Amino acid sequence: MAQISADDFIAKWQASTLKERSASQSHFNDLCALLGVENPIQADQKGEWYCFERGASKTIGGDGWADVWKRGHFGWEYKGKRKNLDLAFAQLQQYAVALENPPLLVVSDMDRIVIHTNWTNTVSEVHEIMLDDLTDPHKLDMLRWVFEEPDRLRPSKTIDALTREAADKFAGLAITLRERGHDPQDVAHFVNRLVFCMFAEDINLLSRHMFSTILERAFNRPHLAQDLLGQLFAAMKDGGLFGVDEIEWFNGGLFDDASAIPLERDDLKTVWSAAELDWSDIDPSIFGTLFERGLDPSKRSQLGAHYTDPEKIMMIVRPVIIEPLQAEWQHVRSEIETQLGKAEAARQRRPETQSEARRVYAAARRQEEAAQRKARELHTGFIERLRSFRVLDPACGSGNFLYLALLSLKDLEHRANLDVEALGLERPAPSVGPEAVLGIEINPYAAELARVTVWIGEIQWMRKNGFSVSRKPILKPLQTIECRDALLNDDDSRTSWPSADVIIGNPPFVGNKRMIEYLGEEYVSRVRSTYQPDLSGGVDFVCYWFAKAWAQITQGQLQRAGLVSTQSIRRGASNEPLKAIVENGRIFDAWDDEPWVVDGAAVRVSLICFDAGSGQQTAHLDGAEVGRIFADLSASVSELDLASAKPLSENKDISFQGPVKVGAFDIEGDLAREWLKLPRNPNGRPNSDVLRPWANASDMTRRPSGKWIIDFAEMIEAEASLYEAPFEYVRENIKPIRDKNRDEQRRKNWWRLGRSGSDLKNAVSRYEKFIVTPRVSKHRLFCWAHSTLLPDSRVVAIARGDDVTFGVLHSRYHELWSLRLGGWHGVGNDPQYTPSLGFETFPFPEGLAPNIPASDYADDPRAQAIGEAASRLNELRENWLNPPDLVRREPEVVEGYPDRIIPMDEKAAGELKKRTLTNLYNQRPAWLDNAHRALDEAVAKAYGWPADLSDDETLERLLAFNLKRSQP
Repeated sequence: MAQISADDFIAKWQASTLKERSASQSHFNDLCALLGVENPIQADQKGEWYCFERGASKTIGGDGWADVWKRGHFGWEYKGKRKNLDLAFAQLQQYAVALENPPLLVVSDMDRIVIHTNWTNTVSEVHEIMLDDLTDPHKLDMLRWVFEEPDRLRPSKTIDALTREAADKFAGLAITLRERGHDPQDVAHFVNRLVFCMFAEDINLLSRHMFSTILERAFNRPHLAQDLLGQLFAAMKDGGLFGVDEIEWFNGGLFDDASAIPLERDDLKTVWSAAELDWSDIDPSIFGTLFERGLDPSKRSQLGAHYTDPEKIMMIVRPVIIEPLQAEWQHVRSEIETQLGKAEAARQRRPETQSEARRVYAAARRQEEAAQRKARELHTGFIERLRSFRVLDPACGSGNFLYLALLSLKDLEHRANLDVEALGLERPAPSVGPEAVLGIEINPYAAELARVTVWIGEIQWMRKNGFSVSRKPILKPLQTIECRDALLNDDDSRTSWPSADVIIGNPPFVGNKRMIEYLGEEYVSRVRSTYQPDLSGGVDFVCYWFAKAWAQITQGQLQRAGLVSTQSIRRGASNEPLKAIVENGRIFDAWDDEPWVVDGAAVRVSLICFDAGSGQQTAHLDGAEVGRIFADLSASVSELDLASAKPLSENKDISFQGPVKVGAFDIEGDLAREWLKLPRNPNGRPNSDVLRPWANASDMTRRPSGKWIIDFAEMIEAEASLYEAPFEYVRENIKPIRDKNRDEQRRKNWWRLGRSGSDLKNAVSRYEKFIVTPRVSKHRLFCWAHSTLLPDSRVVAIARGDDVTFGVLHSRYHELWSLRLGGWHGVGNDPQYTPSLGFETFPFPEGLAPNIPASDYADDPRAQAIGEAASRLNELRENWLNPPDLVRREPEVVEGYPDRIIPMDEKAAGELKKRTLTNLYNQRPAWLDNAHRALDEAVAKAYGWPADLSDDETLERLLAFNLKRSQP
């Protein structure tokens, strides 16, 4: 097509009086000629990716989804001159899914071209080009981008950034109002109202910049703000007049009265600056959480409230809600197509003779009508299934999971409606609404915020997809989001959860050992008592949600559930609910190790979806198809279920967690030596009775810090006070903190460690040295510790002093086992080692178990080979860590303690800082590799196995040993 000039294009289309249908394609072709780009016929004669009348055959008598469509670029809809382009835009929005969600939605009446951006997670922008603008080279460039480089029109501001900006402003306002003494719930309710008013104004539910006008009127006279806002809220309660403007009926509980909090001028500045933002695109899933942080930082932070990336939430919503319902729809759609095929076949029937025409046509008509009726019933039945589908989040916080679940259900309904329209049936209006989501939330503010999140999400979805917002009232009551305890009734009986099809959510992240600290001893005691014997007292808080969801599934009250948990649920006592699920149902989708954020801190979590196990048994772990997922969230081709491993009696009472300090009982070595040199105390005893070298995990993975610890063991206060200097230090530095401890015994016995570790001390006392390993470290490292050392709680101590035990533990066999059973921890996702799982379940080679004295197998050639290899490994490591030419060894100030290792000089000190076990194993030089290979070969020979077994084969044999030995 010959190119046309801008002046000729303008002259032609200014004078045109053609109707929409006859003019649209001609206008578009002329526009292509003006821009020097190919039109659909020139570019794609088959109409597969660029065409006119996309979806024109979608329905009987329909006009198509779009007048012009180019995949990955735009959907384009025309209207006649001076017609309502908002209706054209609404049509494109309704069919955006069928058009593969193009990044640009363009409407035109031949006098105007209006470009709406349609990218996910960007603030929407609108560009309008008038007919006369086409002489402007910049406007022509913008149009060329629509055809050739749509990404150049992508808005730079993301919805995330917009929402954070808006929420940060209000978080500050909320804190200010609370600091003035206003009730936190009143502040929360008031700020929620302000938020919704700004959103309503920017989507024209409040007309004529009404909210902004109130702020402007009150800015120089702040005392007016409370009264004006109260009048507005009163009108929104039932609908009515605000001045001369008519206000629609909002209410829903959010506008339940006319109350408003007084605002000062600085407050109005904050609200005004927030109101200047475009609230129509606010993301309520981010919005809610950021407000939570400012409005109620005390309660929900204790229960793990945090902002979750929507894509993370969808990793549960997809398998639990979307994929099963999509599969249902595909089956129903196939049946609808079959029925419509029957209708078409009946429509095509012809009589063979004139005499049978009436009978044949009547029968064909009945068959056609019956088939179409059945097709409509199938579609109506599926829509009713979606309309009655209920999603429960029994720890819903600010509603993020519910918000995304509602949008997913509405998307499913919209897709099904578009599909049947394309098949020739009538497309109904959307009918799935906020009543589809149910919530339980203990915090009144968070519960209301969840309702606001769902309301905003529903309204945004309707507008984004081209539908009118529901009215009378605009905010439907959401009593389905309840404010109550999810676990306990007032009489300490177990709560009942609402009936639902599925449960999703992110229950509180509170570990077993921190439940009392965060939730209070009285509440924790009530919960544990109520849920015994179904759950033991040692489980994490999140386990109660898993157990209750599983109970509803077993009782036939629930189809599926998907919940988030910290990784502790994969191990130990907290694994109880998953073991029950795997034994009697199945985990059908899981992500065993995902990054998560709790109160700004990065953690690792597991996402777990489970059901009763009926139907399709294929599962997905970390996105990959597997045959089965075990209770420890592992899966392997050999169906190896390491979660079934049992503690072994031969390993009992040998491994221990170090004592818990609960206070800064650890002190610098120089201070300890000062006290060690002091004269004997009034009881005639030296301070060495209560001072011991101390080490935490960093002392093993890095360089030793040389710290000591004050340990009064089980002494009563009168006995401890006789050790004057250490006791006075504890009294001044630790007692003030312990006086505030929630645990009565720790307050009462403030001079003692939180847990004395007497079991560990007794077990290692018969050895000159014992084995230690960090509970969490990048590499599984074992080291020797002098018997006088007291390890920290982040260290596991093993009460053995022989090279054989050390060697078996440092072999690849024990490393493989402990990695699979120990879990991971922290943002670094480092392996975790525990006495109960890492050590007590591990099957040592026959005859070399840790309950056998080393002297009993001293003459065993297998033990001798392991001992020699282990001793050599330790010798080489020590030589590398502390070369004789870089260090000198100096006796401690009192006898009985190991020598101090001191750098020769500053240069040596700098070099020694680099010599850590972590750095050594990161580098893994050839000599270290050789030493470990020799050790592994010796241990393999002790088991009677080849040294080249695969990891799965090794674990399979170890599990077989464990199960055999654990039998009574």
